[in-house]
Amino acid sequence: MFSLLKRIFTWWHDSTIGTWVFTGLNGEKVGEDDQGNVYYREKKGKKRWVMFNGEIEASRVPPEWHAWLHYTIDETPVERPPVVKSWEKEHQPNLTGTVEAYYPTGSLNAAGDRPKTTGDYKAWTPNS
Repeated sequence: MFSLLKRIFTWWHDSTIGTWVFTGLNGEKVGEDDQGNVYYREKKGKKRWVMFNGEIEASRVPPEWHAWLHYTIDETPVERPPVVKSWEKEHQPNLTGTVEAYYPTGSLNAAGDRPKTTGDYKAWTPNS
């Protein structure tokens, strides 16, 4: 019962029932990414959207699908696969706020030991 209420009234945990109904009536599936997110376009209109597989987090949309969703390109990555350069890395979602987040040396969340200053810094004091 709780999960049904959560699905009806919240959009940040999963797609709402209204989104599922709209997608079922008006959506045409155009593709899916490697994370299982499914992309749709409106049958009779110009709307484009994504139904997330799991957590709804915009940074989980790969760049090629982001370009299609925002009308930067007209063809989907399924219709016209992007050219992958040898130097490109795999897409990663934003890890800020997770245990996998990057913390630089000296951060309280990293080792906590701040490197010593090199002596090239002189603190400012008024009237000096």
